Amino acid sequence: MRADLHVHTRASSQSGSLRFLRSRDCYSSPFDVYRTARARGMDVVTFTDHDSLDGCLAFLNRYPDSTDFICAEEVSCRFPDGDIEVHLGVYGMTEALHRDLQPLRGNVFDVIACLRQADAFFALNHLLHFYRGQAPLEAYLQLLSLMPALEVRNGAMLASHNAFIEQYAGAPPGWIPIGGSDAHTLRRVGRTWTEVFGATDAEGFLRGLRAGRCRPGGISGSVFAISGDVYGVVARYIASLAGIGPSDHRGLDRLACLAFSLGSVPFQFTPLLVAVIGKLKEQATVNTVRAQVAVQPSHPAVNLPAHQAD
Repeated sequence: MRADLHVHTRASSQSGSLRFLRSRDCYSSPFDVYRTARARGMDVVTFTDHDSLDGCLAFLNRYPDSTDFICAEEVSCRFPDGDIEVHLGVYGMTEALHRDLQPLRGNVFDVIACLRQADAFFALNHLLHFYRGQAPLEAYLQLLSLMPALEVRNGAMLASHNAFIEQYAGAPPGWIPIGGSDAHTLRRVGRTWTEVFGATDAEGFLRGLRAGRCRPGGISGSVFAISGDVYGVVARYIASLAGIGPSDHRGLDRLACLAFSLGSVPFQFTPLLVAVIGKLKEQATVNTVRAQVAVQPSHPAVNLPAHQAD
């Protein structure tokens, strides 16, 4: 059975860019994401919205007896040394666990301790996405020793980034490898996935993940994957200001945001430029980290299986 284990809906409600515009990270409805994933061959569906279960709960409220859906969340945390953002995909999430995690997000180690105490299955997403040398590499990579699973194929990350994680920090020997599209529009949903062997429903799929009976598949990312998502989100944002889709603005606020959006049309080459620069930085980080890890092949954070971390 296949599932795209990293996908967003409009419940990922706050974009990190141009916050004053109050654009969402994604405008896809949970039901459209579900239908798209199923149409592209996903046997199990999940949503991993940023620090929100709203998309999952909306789906489960309509389909409470679903046997092909896993409630999940992408929890945004901070690595305290260097204040680096860290994203953890948590699967089989509950409302109680979600509430317990929210006040802990300022320190990723507190979040991990809570997840371990709850016996939750979780993975570290896109290892080097936010790392730009803000902390010593050795300290940052110690996170790996606390992870039961790693996202080794992300549909928005470069193939070289994914290959590095799979080679140096993935499985074998000790981490469960998962994959997902990291789609913020419908165009890439289900293009990257995790395959679990021996499962017949969502519960069996989650058990298979825990047991490591899985492998990632599908495409990696590129400049065009990222910029395509950005332009898709921009288009849906402008549509929402025009009254199509979720309505996040009212009155003068709506008119001001619409005026800004229309006035910025001549500068819509900017998202593509930002995507190019971002991917160049990502590749440079991968090259730097690969060279450092190659010098220290016995680094404990790279070679220590997760079950030995305790």
